[in-house]
Amino acid sequence: MRLVSDWFKRYLSDPEVVFLALLLIIGFAVIITMGDMLAPVLASVVIAYLLEGLVGKLEQRRIPRLPAVLFVFTVFMLFVTVVIFGLLPQLSQQVTQLFQQIPAMLGEGQALLMQLPERYPELISLEQVSEITTIIRQEIAEFGQTVLSMSLSSVVGVITILVYLILMPLLVFFFLKDKRLIIDWIMQFLPKNRHFADTVWHDVDRQIANYVRGKFWEIIIVWSASFVTFAFMGLQYAMLLGVLVGLSVIIPYVGAAVVTFPVILIAWFQWGWGADFIWLSVAYFVVQALDGNVLVPLLFSEVVNLHPVAIIVAILVFGGLWGFWGVFFAIPLATLVQAVMSAWPSRVATES
Repeated sequence: MRLVSDWFKRYLSDPEVVFLALLLIIGFAVIITMGDMLAPVLASVVIAYLLEGLVGKLEQRRIPRLPAVLFVFTVFMLFVTVVIFGLLPQLSQQVTQLFQQIPAMLGEGQALLMQLPERYPELISLEQVSEITTIIRQEIAEFGQTVLSMSLSSVVGVITILVYLILMPLLVFFFLKDKRLIIDWIMQFLPKNRHFADTVWHDVDRQIANYVRGKFWEIIIVWSASFVTFAFMGLQYAMLLGVLVGLSVIIPYVGAAVVTFPVILIAWFQWGWGADFIWLSVAYFVVQALDGNVLVPLLFSEVVNLHPVAIIVAILVFGGLWGFWGVFFAIPLATLVQAVMSAWPSRVATES
């Protein structure tokens, strides 16, 4: 008991440390218990945080905040309009075409599998090929039923999307316009002596801002480069695959490996083992190499100092808690935890 008592006295005797710990615990508890209800608000905060960087740059050029907010918000709404009316219909069309082509792909794949027992009878038999084919067909049938059940509940989904399309732009605009007013209102409920919390926040804010905004531009650039490459080489479903490649950068290490499979598979079904398939594969891996060795160092000037194992664990934990947003913010949240854990002992050592 004395060991526990000494630990509490050493690490929890500082009121600022206790305040920061309680603030983090309350924040995580609110998100876990009320995340679904507050999803539009949380998403709007994230979008406003992304746009705040552009507003800040305009303010540095001596443009008043309100005109800067109006300009950035107008550009953001134009971007959303292009995505909704330009990108989504094209993605929907390509997804429908892909589902229609799946039976032909299965037939071609089954014919290829049937050749394996003839070429390698000591490794695989006809019974194993039939079992593999049956399992694949069952999985696709179950996936089709899942898609059908989702379409049956599409009315509720459409209503939810309409609410988001109306509510979120309003929230984003007011978060940008009244940023200082909202922050001052929140600050009046916090202790005045919060130097430790401010220090941790400034450090985390610098890294999170660099990561989130850099990750957004990485998605856009990789998506655009992949789409242009696929379309130039005549690959089917170029826009759909480009979006998948762009979104894959959200999950470090794992995302690129996972999205490579559909890209290579669709290219093989389209061209077979030909020159077009080889050139497409080379171009795709060049895009991946440029992303990892040129684009990432350029965008992320302030490198998040996290071990790959810590990144993967953070993705699994926060992704399991909050789904897509948990995956997207896994590294910033892990950075927050690391900053607190790094500052906490130094704070205690300073006080002692």
